[in-house]
Order: sequence, then C-alpha cells, then structure tokens
Amino acid sequence: MTNTDQNAVSIGQFQCYINECKPVLKKQYELLLAQDLSRQQWDGCFQRNVLAVLGQAYDGALAYLKTLPLDSSRLPVNRGLSELSKPVLAAFDGFIDDFLLFVIDKHRTSCALSNFPDEHKPDKAYVNAVRHDIAGLWQQFALTVNAYILECR
Repeated sequence: MTNTDQNAVSIGQFQCYINECKPVLKKQYELLLAQDLSRQQWDGCFQRNVLAVLGQAYDGALAYLKTLPLDSSRLPVNRGLSELSKPVLAAFDGFIDDFLLFVIDKHRTSCALSNFPDEHKPDKAYVNAVRHDIAGLWQQFALTVNAYILECR
C-alpha cells in the first residue's frame, strides 16, 4: 500500500472516529448539565460545559490521530499548512454547528433552567461569545494537528 493509500485509510478511520464521538459528546454534555443543575451551578453552564466537552473532544481526537499511520513527507506544504491537514480537519465540518444546535435545544427544553432565562434561552450575544471561545479552542487544535502532521514522515 502506498503512503497516499495509507493516508486515505487513516483519514477514513479518523472520520469514523469523529462520527462515533458525536453521540458520546451529547451524553457528556447532558451529564455535565445535570451535575451543574444538581449543584445549583446554572450560571454560565452553557458556556462552561460546551467548552469542557469540546476541549475533551479535541484532546481525544488528537490522541486518536496519533495512533494512525500518516506520512506527509511527499505532500506539499502551503503557507505552513500540510495538504494532509486539510482532510483531517475536514472531518469536523458541521460538527460544531450540530453540537450547538443540540445544546441550545437541550437548554430550551429544560424545565430546570426555565427560571434562568440567560441559560434557558441563550441569546445571540451569549451564543456568539461561546462561538468565539470555541474558535480559540479550534485554532489551537488545528495548529496542533498541523504541527503533528508536519512531523509525520
């Protein structure tokens, strides 16, 4: 099997891993939310728990990626980005939007959060602030993935 073929297989395995993580991440979010509510820690729970779950997801994805055979030695690097990084990171396309839709729906249908309007129905400014924080997590993850891939020779 050529390096290109092996990279394609590894990217496929990575995509499967990400797809399998999605329901697990939703359950993790539900668990964190339930823990917060049982401790009466609802203030900021949307932001805190989204970032916690996604941080763990990115850490897990990087750890899994490091188990896969990848070879970037013959692939071009454009502006510091390996051509192999693009399809690896593309495994996350739509991931954040789907997750946030789930979380927002979870909050809006939660009777326990109904007395806390900022958390029950996060407004656009709150959601955008969370998206900004997510962008920071994503940026760090993407840079780390690319740095790792550039080392894969």
